[in-house]
Amino acid sequence: MTVTIKTAEDIAGMRVAGRLAAEVLEMIGEHVKPGVTTEELDRICHDYIVNVQKAIPAPLNYGGAPGRMPFPKSICTSINHVVCHGIPNEKPLKNGDALNIDVTVIKDGYHGDTSKMFMVGDTPEWAQRLAQVTQECLYKGISVVRPGARLGDIGAIIQEHAHANRYSVVREYCGHGIGKVFHEDPQVLHYGRAGTGMELQEGMTFTIEPMINQGRPETRLLGDNWTAITKDRKLSAQWEHTILVTADGYEVLTLRTEESFR
Repeated sequence: MTVTIKTAEDIAGMRVAGRLAAEVLEMIGEHVKPGVTTEELDRICHDYIVNVQKAIPAPLNYGGAPGRMPFPKSICTSINHVVCHGIPNEKPLKNGDALNIDVTVIKDGYHGDTSKMFMVGDTPEWAQRLAQVTQECLYKGISVVRPGARLGDIGAIIQEHAHANRYSVVREYCGHGIGKVFHEDPQVLHYGRAGTGMELQEGMTFTIEPMINQGRPETRLLGDNWTAITKDRKLSAQWEHTILVTADGYEVLTLRTEESFR
């Protein structure tokens, strides 16, 4: 496993890309309402990234492989029981839907990757609670990041909080190193044992992006070879930030203005 320790120049570039990714999520919120299609949300985000930010939407045409088309859209939109990598389409959002929008922006070669849950109209309390606990899982995972901590510390605290709230943690998908490459080492699992795994070092950058399920943890991949859903069709939620390990802790590179840490 080769982990890239970022230089001061890399970190400056990633701060810019991270801020742009956060701004896309801040911009799109007012457009998320019953009746809008995820195709339309994708178009708005694409136009904003390309024309306003003069940046590149990383998911577009990413990840083609034998038996799998490249990802055809500029954002991922995962609704209700979709765990991740949902493809925007022409189906209108309904009142009560829970939607994750996942944005990755490339600016000057650097990636910023982040996602957020949006409640569409009047969403049931239990859907709101799953989203809230999942965000708490993300924040708890971030809180233990510092030089000398281990990747297992992140997974353990996320798993503990999810299980304490009687939810389950998706195991098939995880966080990842990020920089000039969209997905690089290390893998950041959202479950595990404290004190195990790779030791964190100043200058590492990676995402933490817990996917927490209302029911069982198992997922199933749809025929498009992108969209992952919960096997039991119960709700799933996800939040994501790109994190830098600093000399004394962490910096959230994709921080939105509505959030505060410390």
